[in-house]
Amino acid sequence: MARGKLRIYLGAAPGVGKTYAMLSEAHRRIERGTDCAVAFVEHHHRPRTEVMLHGLEEIPRKEIEYRGSTFTEMDVDAVLRRAPAVALVDELAHTNIPGSRNTKRWQDVEELLAAGIDVISTVNIQHLESLGDVVESITGVRQRETVPDEVVRRADQIDLVDMSPQALRRRMAHGNIYKPDKVDAALSNYFRPGNLTALRELALLWVADRVDAYLTEYRSAHHVSTIWGSRERIVVGLTGGPEGSTLIRRAARLAEKGAGGEVLAVYISRSDGLTAASPKELAVQRTLIEDLGGTFHQVVGDDIPAALLDFSRGVNATQIVLGVSRRRSWQYVFGPGVGATVARESGPDLDVHLITHDEAGKGRGLPVARGARLGRARVMWGWLVGVLGPVLLTWLLTSAIPQVGLANDMLLFLTLTVAAALAGGLLPALASAVVGSLLLNWYFTPPVHTFTIADPQNIVAIAIFVGVAISVASVVDLAARRTHQAARLRAESEILSFLAGNVLRGETSLEELLERVRETFGMESAALLERTGETDPWTCAGSVGPRPCQDPDDADVDVPVGDHMSLALSGRVLPAADRRVLAAFAAQAAVVLDRRRLRQEADQAKELAEGNRIRTALLAAVSHDLRTPLAGIKAAVTSLRSDDVEWSEEDQADLLEAIEEGADRLDHLVGNLLDMSRLQTGTVTPIIRETDLDEVVPMALGGVPEDSVELDIPETLPMIYVDRGLLERAVANVVENAVKYSPAGERVLVSASAIADRVEVRVVDRGPGVPDDAKDRIFEPFQRYGDSPRGNGVGLGLAVARGFAEAMGGTLSAEDTPGGGLTMVLSVPTAPQRAQDAPDLPAAATS
Repeated sequence: MARGKLRIYLGAAPGVGKTYAMLSEAHRRIERGTDCAVAFVEHHHRPRTEVMLHGLEEIPRKEIEYRGSTFTEMDVDAVLRRAPAVALVDELAHTNIPGSRNTKRWQDVEELLAAGIDVISTVNIQHLESLGDVVESITGVRQRETVPDEVVRRADQIDLVDMSPQALRRRMAHGNIYKPDKVDAALSNYFRPGNLTALRELALLWVADRVDAYLTEYRSAHHVSTIWGSRERIVVGLTGGPEGSTLIRRAARLAEKGAGGEVLAVYISRSDGLTAASPKELAVQRTLIEDLGGTFHQVVGDDIPAALLDFSRGVNATQIVLGVSRRRSWQYVFGPGVGATVARESGPDLDVHLITHDEAGKGRGLPVARGARLGRARVMWGWLVGVLGPVLLTWLLTSAIPQVGLANDMLLFLTLTVAAALAGGLLPALASAVVGSLLLNWYFTPPVHTFTIADPQNIVAIAIFVGVAISVASVVDLAARRTHQAARLRAESEILSFLAGNVLRGETSLEELLERVRETFGMESAALLERTGETDPWTCAGSVGPRPCQDPDDADVDVPVGDHMSLALSGRVLPAADRRVLAAFAAQAAVVLDRRRLRQEADQAKELAEGNRIRTALLAAVSHDLRTPLAGIKAAVTSLRSDDVEWSEEDQADLLEAIEEGADRLDHLVGNLLDMSRLQTGTVTPIIRETDLDEVVPMALGGVPEDSVELDIPETLPMIYVDRGLLERAVANVVENAVKYSPAGERVLVSASAIADRVEVRVVDRGPGVPDDAKDRIFEPFQRYGDSPRGNGVGLGLAVARGFAEAMGGTLSAEDTPGGGLTMVLSVPTAPQRAQDAPDLPAAATS
């Protein structure tokens, strides 16, 4: 059976018209003869949306009983039995009531798609899982109902339902979204112009990224190599030098000039060993590009201009930013340089910017981390100078400037030998010495045009020339090798010092370290393998890159770490010179792995210690605080049952009252202990729904004297989104604590107010207060300020209250009361409007 197709209407905020657009599409499909049915649609009592439901078949919902209330959810089985061609499912990110078939509605939709049913759904941008932190920073509200981005990205079609913030606020003011009594609060909080503008931009950018991904897939599938400038994408070419930061900032300013610009920094490393750059500079530049919102990439390539252009075309870049070369003027005789080559070969579809900087023309310094190898280009130039150079010099001396003298001829040929040694090393210099000596003998040593030497002095001169040429070539080549070795050691020392510093400071995770290994040596994948015994199978402790090795025997490079651990790399075989640094990487990887495991063991030990502390405190509470009310109850009951004393009715009433008070205290203590146990074990599952605060707070005051609390709860407060039972227990504990510490005759004030998208409940007392350094400590379990509480308790009330508040997405904090005392601030989120079951509309309501 073919999988169904998913179409999603994406909006930036509630009320932009996603559900209306979905229902309009359903009517259009029905007119074309498509079998459409409403699996679940919320109209939120919006008249125009209700009208659009008329004429559409609605599959009955499933009723679920939960905690004494009845809720309705989409009946997946009923939809599968009905099997329409197209099912309408509203609110893709919705969390189902416990007891439903699936936890999330998007999982219900996946079942419908798997059954071959096409689905049309809706979702707001703030419900995408990856954008939770961004949306919270914009609106101050943490979205608890989310859908994985991948679910939305897999949709066959995404339609952005867009509306300007001004138009949406007008729609809100006209009562087309929320009820009139909720409009003012909504306009002044969540629906502020700044919030709506930021959410709208977020939605547009997210959809643009998805379109860009589609474009990349299309270009790859159709082998499109030319650049399509659909958006500005700027590639910054880095050399690892100090000018990189200047280039990155310049590219970021270029990207800001166009909406949706993107910056990608790339470093091209050679395939012949370690990176030819300072690891410290690259690390700083990687951090800078990421701070500016760009991305850092490292690719391997011996031909730097070609690799840079291939990368730029692969990411569909429109501009390349390069720095003016650091080479000195005379060094341009070896070639035009990377910048000029890239500009010449970029073609008309890529703009190349050459940026000046402070390091321009100051020299490139010593080559770093290339070992003793001079590279293919330099060796080729050495052979050309060593073999063709003497031939051209011979032609010049015999035709253009003859009669220079044998001594001068030898010096000129010796100069070519030295140049060949500088360019290509020892072998081209030796070849130059041999060819030069033969040409000197044939053309310039009498008798000419023969290899016979008449004058013995000339024989000595040529022999000396050959010896000097070979000696100079050997010295020059040795100096070049020593220079490269020193540069390599410098690169290794920089890498090792930077690596050791990061590891010692604990700034590097195992995966980050393995990624550094992979990038440094230009490998495809890196994995740290371990086993417990010689015959046990290998297991992967961490890996990066595609298809990491699962056994050291399968790796291209295997570096043992001790007896039962190995660093395995795949991609190419490394030279022996690289293994010294690689062994250091492997040892540091083992250290990082050990640190991670020690940290995990420390966390476990901390949890065990916390559990032991709580168990010790619980035993103390059972042995003292719980036995105290039990002892009072026991004494009162024993007195009532005594036959030796005649108790008056007044005395009996006092004893019964003592029994009742002891039982209430015992019930309160046991309740707090059980609540703390639930919080510690993570078994508190709040049922979040819309609630009126003025219905909860009065119920929470049943455990305190009637005249001890003053209430100030406005009726105009917005609905809150909490678990009613947990909120009642939290408020009760906070109020009881305030009453316990308030002076006699002073009433505790319980007030509430709406601030942005939150409602704050403030419990104000005039007691002794709490110092600033103890304000957090009073919320810890079994902690009582001063360890000398007034009254009885085990120090759990505030800990339970904060745990319940955080479980509902709220906060509980302590502040000083102006004039003395303590104010507890309980902040809870306001409720988004949730719809009830759709009413039956008369036929006259349709249009």
